[in-house]
Amino acid sequence: MIHFSGLPVFVDWRGVWLIVAAFLAGALNAVAGGGSFLSFPALLSMKILPVQANATNTIAIWPGQLTSIAAYRDDVRKNFRIAWPMGLAGLLGGTTGAVILLNTPQTTFLHLVPWLLLGASSIFAVSGPVSRGLERLNQTRRQEAMAGRIHAPRRLPLFFATLAVAFYMGYFGAGAGFLMMTLLALFGYQDIHTINALKVLANLAANGIAFLIFVVDGQVIWRYGLLAMLACAIGGYASASQAHRVSQPILRTIVVLIGLSMAGWFFWTNP
Repeated sequence: MIHFSGLPVFVDWRGVWLIVAAFLAGALNAVAGGGSFLSFPALLSMKILPVQANATNTIAIWPGQLTSIAAYRDDVRKNFRIAWPMGLAGLLGGTTGAVILLNTPQTTFLHLVPWLLLGASSIFAVSGPVSRGLERLNQTRRQEAMAGRIHAPRRLPLFFATLAVAFYMGYFGAGAGFLMMTLLALFGYQDIHTINALKVLANLAANGIAFLIFVVDGQVIWRYGLLAMLACAIGGYASASQAHRVSQPILRTIVVLIGLSMAGWFFWTNP
């Protein structure tokens, strides 16, 4: 309680932090990913159950993915033969992950949170070296293609690999975007627009079905979810135009430090 001019003014600093964290999460997601490192702990600080915080976080970030697919509709059409199996894998994996999350005891999930954050932070930590390695691999493949040796991606293995990543998306999801991009590059996709289009499609399917399951099961705390959704959307819109001006290595370092800090905090508070 703060007194000003003799009048009591109540400031809910947790609510202020939720708005700030969701705004920053939207900004991070627009330029690098990893926004859940901020938005999920902020929702958890609102004194709601861990599974509900995760479900509400999914609701907050999904609309941004929905609008992103419009930008890639032409690339999805051009790659329809692989797009529909990946969309199906996203639906099946996201459904399984969301259902298992809802059947995970609250205390168990809370104790898993620091490990999930640590794993996602590790994914971002290796993103730079992995990206450079994949670029070298793609250069080799381009040379092979020029020599007449075409590397054709195998759809069935990619389907099952996407299924595994989509399961993680439905269950928690932080860092899943980079996992999906790495997966597609390993399977031979070289065009960044194709990779982004297929990634967004799989994310949209996995998180979209999780969205519906969480809503039907009544796990979403709407008063926080809508607030975070609005702040996240504004943050994403505000930073999208500046994305090309920001150093990606610096951004990755910031995301990793945030993720490790959040993981450390949860290890400390939930021994």
